[in-house]
Amino acid sequence: MHGAAIKRRTFISLLGAVAAPFIAIAFTGVVITSAQTQEFPSKNVTLMMPYAAGGPGDTLTRIIGQGMGKILGRQFLVENVAGAGGTIGTAKVAASAPDGYSLLVMHFGHAANTALYRNLRYDPIKDFEPIGMIAESPMAFVARKDFPADNFKDFVAHVKTNREKVVHGHAGIGSASHLCGLLFLNAIDATVTIVPYKSFG
Repeated sequence: MHGAAIKRRTFISLLGAVAAPFIAIAFTGVVITSAQTQEFPSKNVTLMMPYAAGGPGDTLTRIIGQGMGKILGRQFLVENVAGAGGTIGTAKVAASAPDGYSLLVMHFGHAANTALYRNLRYDPIKDFEPIGMIAESPMAFVARKDFPADNFKDFVAHVKTNREKVVHGHAGIGSASHLCGLLFLNAIDATVTIVPYKSFG
């Protein structure tokens, strides 16, 4: 960051492999000089996690916040503002002062939401600047021991055969679990009942 011009709000992105969660940070709106970066942070910093508390994204954000706080000597406070696929919390960061003290922690939904929501109150590209990736979290299939299928081929066959009974639960529109599930169902050409939950972002 030293000597760099930071012109947009920052976000921490929870990026990952194949629809996995991801984290990155971005700053917005101002140019920070070398002298200013040496003083940063001069006050506590807010990490916006736009999903519900207690989920994997929230846990990662708190771990990262604690680590950053120890290194930089200031508190990194986690704020959870869930709803609308993370767009409510993201909009709050976009409306904040572009001084680097309000950071967004977000996954690939930051990109997906541009297609899922018509009237975003922010520009995901112009209003934010990515800082870096925090974690990768590949998606995986896990089943109970007595599940009828004991391998992936049989699992696909089970979904196709029992599509009226199969339920795909996910963490909300645009979440990794939602989009990965749709990708899988599209790949095997199957339609099942889809149930969104509040969040586990």
